Amino acid sequence: METKALTSGFSVSEQICPADLQAVKDAGFRAILCNRPDGEGSDQPTFSEIAAAAKKLGLEAVYIPIVSGKVTDADTAAFGQALSDLPGPVLAYCRTGTRSATLWSLSQSKQRSLAEILQTTKAAGYDMAGVARRIINGGKTPTDTGDARYEVVIVGAGAGGIAAAASLKARKPGLEIAIIDPADIHYYQPGWTMVGGGIFEPKQTARTMGSLIPPGVHWIKAAVAAFEPENNAVILDGCRVVKYTRLIVCPGLKLDWNSVEGLADTLGQNGVTSNYRYDLAPYTWELVQAMKQGRAIFTQPPMPIKCAGAPQKAMYLSGDAWHRRGVLKNIDIQFNTAGGVLFGVKDYVPSLMEYVKKYDASLNFFYNLVAVDGPGKKAWFDVAKPDSAPERVEIEFDMMHVCPPQTAPDFIRVSPLADAAGWIDVDQATLRHKTYDYIWSLGDVMNAPNAKTAAAARIQAPIIAENIIADMRGRAPVAQYNGYGSCPLTVERGKIVLAEFGYGGTILPSFPKALLDGTKPTRAAWFLKEKMLPPVYWKGMLKGREWMAKPERISADH
Repeated sequence: METKALTSGFSVSEQICPADLQAVKDAGFRAILCNRPDGEGSDQPTFSEIAAAAKKLGLEAVYIPIVSGKVTDADTAAFGQALSDLPGPVLAYCRTGTRSATLWSLSQSKQRSLAEILQTTKAAGYDMAGVARRIINGGKTPTDTGDARYEVVIVGAGAGGIAAAASLKARKPGLEIAIIDPADIHYYQPGWTMVGGGIFEPKQTARTMGSLIPPGVHWIKAAVAAFEPENNAVILDGCRVVKYTRLIVCPGLKLDWNSVEGLADTLGQNGVTSNYRYDLAPYTWELVQAMKQGRAIFTQPPMPIKCAGAPQKAMYLSGDAWHRRGVLKNIDIQFNTAGGVLFGVKDYVPSLMEYVKKYDASLNFFYNLVAVDGPGKKAWFDVAKPDSAPERVEIEFDMMHVCPPQTAPDFIRVSPLADAAGWIDVDQATLRHKTYDYIWSLGDVMNAPNAKTAAAARIQAPIIAENIIADMRGRAPVAQYNGYGSCPLTVERGKIVLAEFGYGGTILPSFPKALLDGTKPTRAAWFLKEKMLPPVYWKGMLKGREWMAKPERISADH
């Protein structure tokens, strides 16, 4: 007999026998809940046998039999009441534990989030995705069959979502498309590095969402709670159902500030900042301007993260500002990264190292930030260097720029669309889901091994549009993604190393080397970043104008 804990006070198991009850008591349980009807299996003891043996040991026992696959709303209510009345910890059982886990999931719907319930049961080995809609509906069976239906539904109105909608509309203007996103504001996130460096104003990086949704595209201002890919349905918070013929999933990723102890409590004060948040990027520049001496730490967590160059961009622009003010010699710059290299594509490292030397920055590899004491100006890093015993190191700071750990959003990680690591599972060439043929994904949330940048989404959106239109015509995919991503590394005010690369670190330059050598710092690349890329984003990418983003063809048949 193996028990699986869902909470400290509740566990489930497969069928138990009277002989198991002493071990059940020894494990600390005080009550038994049977969810398996008598007579379901020939080798199954009756509940009365279990109850009699339990009574001798001082254990309470309750019988709420559930026919397999038929959990009613009344069953859920009775189970919830029993959990409330019985002394804990409680062990519930059925043939495999699934019915008991299902009852618990439905009974907890008003106390816990869907993501927490799905994650808890998944960790115990039970997949509750099939009852997600009931969980969202307060544990009760929904009566709806779909509140709306569209030819294409897009989850997420970030760079990828709006660009995909615009690219689809450009190819097929009459297409019925809906974008689902609860946000009021859309952000040009690549601009936040420039805000933190004192080059852009924050307002230059924000627009109202309503002003950017392409004409003719429906905007459903709501949060997605779950997916039912077998039913071609997206479930919204509040249990509204949106049906689709084809689905694009691109909600971005989650910045997991809370995974570093003490970080969330000190952000925006005590010298702790991050260009990864709109409201904090101005504080970065404020700290840089005020700093005359002391230690400045710049952190980078384990991959994957969006725009892997951003943590060091903050370091370079800060170092440049201190250099220009003549205070650099009084400032100890440390770049603490959980990785083992400065940048993943080696061709760009020599130029970057010149600036590391210029700013006299210390590179600390395999340093992963785990805790922060803002008022005490201390940070702790777990250091795991190869061939060395792991250790925890304490470092004092005057200023610290943090890049937070990053994961897929909770509702994605617990969904049937995710791979084992929690990211949307796609074919890396076509960006189509590996299991569900009518689902595609782009941007930061999918698991292709490319850099998570806005430049990648700019290339991916037309590819998905081409392949969806081909699919509507009954054809195989016609466009493929080569892993392109771009990271303009702002090494000083006025110069950028324009890293452009694809799968496997292959260099994929957009310009002839004579015009712009991306491996070297150039003013041309700075001009591109400062003056050209924002209008390319707002007026090109989000409008379906695919400037420098024509899809690479798989075949000529289209």
